[in-house]
Amino acid sequence: MPVIDAITDLEALTLTFVTEHDAPVERVWLLWADPRQLERWWGPPGWPATVTEHDFRVGGRVRYHMTGPAGEIAAAWMRITELDAPRHLRVDEGFSHDDGSENPAMPAGECDVRFEQLADGRTRMTVVFSYASRDDLELVVGMGMVEGFSSAAGQIEAVLAG
Repeated sequence: MPVIDAITDLEALTLTFVTEHDAPVERVWLLWADPRQLERWWGPPGWPATVTEHDFRVGGRVRYHMTGPAGEIAAAWMRITELDAPRHLRVDEGFSHDDGSENPAMPAGECDVRFEQLADGRTRMTVVFSYASRDDLELVVGMGMVEGFSSAAGQIEAVLAG
């Protein structure tokens, strides 16, 4: 599994995931930049993602939903706030209503993604989710975000190989 570290920091209000991949930075960047590749790993096993909008530029939006095993839908959004291809991506992110509109009743946060080329040709990807309050962080942790993101990231090697 490519996740080498998962850290919940209740003081900093962050969830940090560190992954390593057998591919160069430019290839790992495409996991985010290409909506069809994003779909193949973003949802954890049993909850595949469907990207319905992918405007990959600063100010652009990504809208998607994940479909659970019983057909339940979990919709979400990202708003791209920073892009420095292929080294850095930052988005605001949160949950959506079924119609795609933002759901303010659920936690929203920031996701900061950094890509580092390692000396052996592999890439380290560090993903930091930040939240405004401890309650928001504890809610997403309680919803299974640590396990969900870790298992989703576990699908990356198959995407990179295909």
